[in-house]
Amino acid sequence: MNRLRWLFCTATLCLLLGPTLIYADDYPSRPVRVVVPFAAGGPTDFVARLVVNKLSERWHQKIYIENVLGASGNIATRQVARAAPDGYTVLITTSGFVVNPILYAPKPYDAVTDFAPITVAAEAPNVLIVHPSVPAHSVQELIDLVKANPGKYSFASAGVGQTGHLGGEFLNHKFGLDLAHVPFNGGGPVMNAIVAGHTQIAFLSLPSAASYIRDGSVRGLMVTSAQRSKIVPDVPSCVEVGLADEETSFFQGILAPANTPREVIDKWQRDVADIVQQPDVRERLEGASFTVKPITSEQFGEMIKREDEHWARVIDELKIQKVQ
Repeated sequence: MNRLRWLFCTATLCLLLGPTLIYADDYPSRPVRVVVPFAAGGPTDFVARLVVNKLSERWHQKIYIENVLGASGNIATRQVARAAPDGYTVLITTSGFVVNPILYAPKPYDAVTDFAPITVAAEAPNVLIVHPSVPAHSVQELIDLVKANPGKYSFASAGVGQTGHLGGEFLNHKFGLDLAHVPFNGGGPVMNAIVAGHTQIAFLSLPSAASYIRDGSVRGLMVTSAQRSKIVPDVPSCVEVGLADEETSFFQGILAPANTPREVIDKWQRDVADIVQQPDVRERLEGASFTVKPITSEQFGEMIKREDEHWARVIDELKIQKVQ
């Protein structure tokens, strides 16, 4: 009887620990799909490719990126939420990941319960920019211009629910403006429209706009950080212009479906943290206006909960209509 009990316990333990041991030793044993919810060429795509190329070299395994566009990232994010929790489908996305479930109805996914947070590879502020033809050289001048020309101006963002979208809505609410929102599928398409003059105002991530600000293709009016950015030092901070409430960050987060094995999460977190702090990778990220701030999966999970509560309050205060 004792031997039967021992065999039963051993078999049960093997069933429970078997997957863990396999993942610890062999992951990844086949190609890994990394989903990016935005167009190629944008800041999230840039970070994803930089990290993925290094991981592929380290793990001696193919890791491929799939840009899945639509519904401001919801289509891609839902795909990952519903994928098998085996570590072979991973999401790299932005702060809008937290906002969209609050802003869309029906709720496309749950940012807190549908995912296993891995880490934040990098983050950056947003920036308010205008086409050089816009006769405004400060935030106050832009506010006065929009007020004097009702119905004339709109603002672009990288998508509904992105923090740039909410930044523009905050301006509307605070100053009684009527800027209409024009959403795009990522920062790259926004910049194409702004530089061409099709859209004259935009609120989007600094990495998308920094090089265009520096060469004069667009004019930067404000970065959404407490201090000025070293990348565009002539652009004032939101605190300087009296809009401390606009302070937001544009994070590049990595997540897997909920219930992905802990060993997989730890491997991703540990190796991504090491990669983004390598001198060549850090130089490229900082050169693109990102701050390198890798955090643990637990810290990222707490961050998502805080952001979820924060943006729920903001959307309620701004009385932003839910997207059906």
